Amino acid sequence: MEDCTLEEQLLLHAKEGNCPQVERLLQSRIHQNSSLNINCRSRSKTCSGWTPLHLACSFGHRDVVEELLKAGADVNLQNNLGDTPLHKAAYAGRKEIVLLLLRYDACANIINGTAQIPKDVTEDDEIITMLEAAERRAARRHEEKLLEAAREGDISTLSKLLNGKDAPDIHCRDSVGNTPLHCAAYRGQKQCVIKLLKCGANPSIKNNNAQTALDLVCTDELKQILAAYKNKDMSSVVQKIEGPLWKSSRFLGWRSHWVVVENGTVSWYPRQANALAGVRKQGCKSLSQAYCMVKPWDHCFFMLRCFDDSVHYFKVPSQTNAVATRKRWLDAFEEHASYCTRHDTEEVIIDDAAGDVRVRNLEQALQAARAFQQKLESEVSTFLSMAKNEENYELTGTLLLKAKETSELSSETCSALHLCLELLSKQEEVWSLKVEQEVEKNKALTEALQTLATENHELKQSLSKRRKSSNLSTLNEDDFYDAVSESESEHSLSGFLSVASYSCEEDEGRDTPFLNTLRRPSAYRGPSGMSGEGNHGNQPSQHNGVKHRTSLPAPMFSRNDVSIWSILKKCIGMELSKIAMPVVFNEPLSFLQRLTEYMEHTYLIHQANATTDSIERMKCVAAFAVSAVASQWERTGKPFNPLLGETYELIRDDLGFRWMSEQVSHHPPVSAFHAEGLKEDFVFHGSIYPKLKFWGKSIEAEPKGVITLELPKYNEAYTWTNPTCCVHNIIVGQLWIEQYGSVEVLNHKTGERCSMTFKPCGLFGKELHKVEGYILDKSKKKLCAIYGKWTECLYTVDPATFDAHKKTEKKNPDEKKGNKQTSVDEEPEETPPPDTETVQVIPGSELIWKITPRPENSSKFYAFSTFAMQLNELDKRMEGVIPSTDSRLRPDICAMEKGDIDLASAEKKRLEEKQRMARKNRTKSTEEWKVRWFQQGPNPHNKAQDWLYLKGYWDRNYSQLPDIY
Repeated sequence: MEDCTLEEQLLLHAKEGNCPQVERLLQSRIHQNSSLNINCRSRSKTCSGWTPLHLACSFGHRDVVEELLKAGADVNLQNNLGDTPLHKAAYAGRKEIVLLLLRYDACANIINGTAQIPKDVTEDDEIITMLEAAERRAARRHEEKLLEAAREGDISTLSKLLNGKDAPDIHCRDSVGNTPLHCAAYRGQKQCVIKLLKCGANPSIKNNNAQTALDLVCTDELKQILAAYKNKDMSSVVQKIEGPLWKSSRFLGWRSHWVVVENGTVSWYPRQANALAGVRKQGCKSLSQAYCMVKPWDHCFFMLRCFDDSVHYFKVPSQTNAVATRKRWLDAFEEHASYCTRHDTEEVIIDDAAGDVRVRNLEQALQAARAFQQKLESEVSTFLSMAKNEENYELTGTLLLKAKETSELSSETCSALHLCLELLSKQEEVWSLKVEQEVEKNKALTEALQTLATENHELKQSLSKRRKSSNLSTLNEDDFYDAVSESESEHSLSGFLSVASYSCEEDEGRDTPFLNTLRRPSAYRGPSGMSGEGNHGNQPSQHNGVKHRTSLPAPMFSRNDVSIWSILKKCIGMELSKIAMPVVFNEPLSFLQRLTEYMEHTYLIHQANATTDSIERMKCVAAFAVSAVASQWERTGKPFNPLLGETYELIRDDLGFRWMSEQVSHHPPVSAFHAEGLKEDFVFHGSIYPKLKFWGKSIEAEPKGVITLELPKYNEAYTWTNPTCCVHNIIVGQLWIEQYGSVEVLNHKTGERCSMTFKPCGLFGKELHKVEGYILDKSKKKLCAIYGKWTECLYTVDPATFDAHKKTEKKNPDEKKGNKQTSVDEEPEETPPPDTETVQVIPGSELIWKITPRPENSSKFYAFSTFAMQLNELDKRMEGVIPSTDSRLRPDICAMEKGDIDLASAEKKRLEEKQRMARKNRTKSTEEWKVRWFQQGPNPHNKAQDWLYLKGYWDRNYSQLPDIY
């Protein structure tokens, strides 16, 4: 409190100009060892964030300013609006104070919150002149440092100056007109020469004696590098050419395109307007080592063969002077190909030279550091021997001298290691640049893939129409943007991300209006379920004397009128969690309820508890981990985003568990859950935070968060994470889902683990839905193999038998041949491979999990299992018992379940608006959101960040709950 009082006094005296009191406070800092902060900030509304120096400068107290500067006040500190003391002095017209601040190295180039530097805030000509002179003086200091670094070969300083925020002019000159490149070339500083050239130094500039850097260089190696850059600079300007050309497509024949040849690259677009806007690029090719060929009898045709042996056929429009037009295009292609080839060759020369220098110097530096280290160890050993032999425990002159030599050698060792670190950092810069180049190449490949997908889809439409009619129909180029599909079995995107991730919906968004694009929902292949044998949640069940429902109040409605691509194509580049989706894509469940479907297979946990063998328990837990993602298959609806503070509970006496979950965070969206056995025989808890990525043709959901299962009977804990979920064909074709990635279930007590791989589809769909892995002991010895499909079943078998079967499978040529036979109408990316093939059972295998069919009416009710149909059921005995935040009481979900889509949409918007207003009100006040039933902390078993249950929920004390509905 005393320190705070002193700071308030300092601010007050600086504002009033009371210099003696300011001096007293500053001296007390030294003599009384006070913790007074000289750069303390004002909290008043009118001077928010102002330091004493700001106040003294603004009110014109020069003597106070000088005392503060002498005491070490930060002259360039910015207040809450970004103003420095120099801004305040300039604005108030305090000339003497401006001059005093500049003497203490005040920066005249700092930009404030209104994008103004100090000279922009004043109208006094003298102050403007002083500030401009300070700018020039600072710039000249930077230039002199750059010239000195180039002369001395100080690559570290040179790089910092050129890569800094206010980099000096790379073409600055010394007294005789030499640029930094002249200085580095004359002194033979190879690294500096390469760095300057890569940063844009012009090797053609001449000094006062009419000499270029090439004229001053001494070594042949540097001459070659400078000559390559000089040629590159001379040939850097190559004329751009663009215009209409006919281009041949493999599928669609000749079509008109707007072709652009620029900087050694040819690109083609549907129309000129697309080229100007830089959108809808149909293809792009580098002209490096490319050449053209013509047919003498056809004056319009020419062929372009590229470096990768790809061939492109073009024709000039016949309405023009074909011969002259074609010659103009051929000359342009030849000129750009020559430019591109030469440009690539020169870059290779320079990059190789730079790489050699870095590698050679790094090796030398490491050798020097190693030699110094050996000497240091020898000297230290000698020093210790001398110290031990000193009988009188007094340091003689010889001993002191040896200590000094040891210290100097230690400094040399540190310097050598510092040089190694600098060279490594330079190497890192090179790799960063290469990564950026690879990203650009990847972007071009993505555009090419999009073009290929479009042509392929158009070809399919053409073939489909040709089968129906003998007349050839013409395709419209704009069809791609509506992603029209003839398929009767296409899936909607929403909901596929479910447990692996969820909702693309954002509470602050607005529902995208329904577009006229047609997109047909899934024609379900037939009932399929997610439970095991017997009554494990999927069969009609009864407990506590209450019979559970076997259907929803109303069937699902059609999604024919909405295309998911018509929404997502406008959101490329946006974070997926901020894309609003129409309520038509939802299913009448909250994500918290969707998470509860983990417990549909609780019988697997009970089986694990019933066995005394840790390996058998691991089999059951691994099967439980796989079965948790199985509920996603053929679920075309997306669960509703939980509101912050929303909860859900479920008690199932027949399955032996009780569950509760809470939405603990909204940005990012995090859902935490906790389940326990009714006989206290297990605890199952975790938190889910999906990481969504939009790849253009697909959406990938990488699950974040830890899932934990504890078995108190054996004092065991198992942890794992879910696999990655991916939805394919967002642009065109049939939507389909796959799970892939590694899942490792770890027993923290025994060290045993089950390492499973969810196989990606592959080129011919052979691996679709497959799961394979091994149960390993603590020493990573294979104890058991596990295999199957996450949509069907899982088996275990002896690992030797499994490995032998895999080898036989690879050697079987007939099966390979059969897998390669695909029809004309189906390609792996466009259509999901058929999933009717059952798992091939290896002799000696043991079945550990198998799904049972979903109920017959599943296709009418969002492909729900019976367990899912019961999740939103509200029994009369629950009313007044469950908290008001329970998902069953959400009005939008209730309306959708009853089939009232308009009411559901209106309620969804109302709840989103209410949540948004509540968040704004919290930001205006000091109130912070408090999570009720969970707290963030490390997982007790693997120390990963997690949300842990606080207990108390089942006490039924629900006072002071937030009004979220």
